[in-house]
Parts: sequence; structure tokens; C-alpha cells
Amino acid sequence: MIQSQGLRERKKQRTRQALVATALRLFAEKGYEQTTVAEIAAAAEVSTKTFFNYFPSKEDVVFADAGQRMDVALQVVADRAPSDPLDEVLLRVVESVLELVKSRDSDVAPDLLPVRASVLMTAPALQAKALHLIFAMQRQLAEALAAAYPTRLDEVTAAAIVGSVVGAGQAAVLASIERGDSREESFAAVSTAARIALRGIESFR
Repeated sequence: MIQSQGLRERKKQRTRQALVATALRLFAEKGYEQTTVAEIAAAAEVSTKTFFNYFPSKEDVVFADAGQRMDVALQVVADRAPSDPLDEVLLRVVESVLELVKSRDSDVAPDLLPVRASVLMTAPALQAKALHLIFAMQRQLAEALAAAYPTRLDEVTAAAIVGSVVGAGQAAVLASIERGDSREESFAAVSTAARIALRGIESFR
């Protein structure tokens, strides 16, 4: 029974990943606004109903891995030892999320990340969605950190710390992509940016 559940989950993940890959390819070729859900489903050889079983809308396909990233980040905070310094926990959060992004377990395959970045830059609706998700994820992580370090962090301080790390990573990866860096160089840029931001957080040890 457990093996059957495992096979079922892997099949579901493959379908989800196929929908993401197909959608991003079509968005890059035709444009986000010009691509319909029906076209994505047909190209992925599934029904429109199946598409909606996986994603509420076509914009959610672009951010298919958002939940995975958040789960990984929160798990790192939950798994910390009581004596772990805040800056080290945050660095583990960044590195763990990067490992997910690089892995085959991510709903958005690593080689599709530049495609997604390109699609995002050309679709205002997606940019608005991205900002909404980023703010929501920052709030969740800040709440988790404030709860994990109640004697050192309040909600405002936790939000400032998370914002500095996330903002540094975003700025660095965008600059890296615009410069034409490789995928690995962009990943390294995020890690470097996090370490720079964390230097100012060492005082919260």
C-alpha cells in the first residue's frame, strides 16, 4: 500500500512538472496573455479538468514551486537546535531552498528557471503575483523566526531581517541574470548576497 502511494505521488509530480514545463514553453513562444489553459492542457496531453486539478489558474503554473520553497524554509526553522545562532539558521534556509531549486524534486525544473525569469519580465500580471507571493512568504518566515527566537526578535525586527536577506538575494539574482551569467553563477550570487546581508544580523546571535 505504501509503495502504491509512493508511485501515485511520483506520477502526480511528473504530471505537475510536465504541465509547468509545457506552460512555460508556450508562454515563452506565444506570450503569457495569448496562451490559454486549453492550449497548455492539449500540449501536455491532459484534459483541461486535469489542469485545474493541479493549478487554480494559469498564473499559478508559473509559481508552482512557491509552496515547496516555503515548506523547506519553515522546516529548517522548525528543525533548528535551541542554541543555533539566528544568522546560521537563515543561511541554512537560503542554502536549503537553493538545493531544492537545483534538484529534480522541484516542480520547476532547474533548466526552466531562465525561461520563467524571461516570462516574468514580460508579463505585468505575473510581476504583481510574484510580489504578492514574496510578501506572503516573507511574512510567514518572519512569523516563524519571531516564534523561534521570542527573547531576541519581535515581529518588526523579524520582518526586517527576513526582508534584508530576501531582498539581497532577489537583487543579486536579477543582476546576475541580466548580466548573462550561467544558472550556477546565479545560484552562487544568491548565496553570496545572503552572506552579505547576514553580516549585519550576526549581532542577533
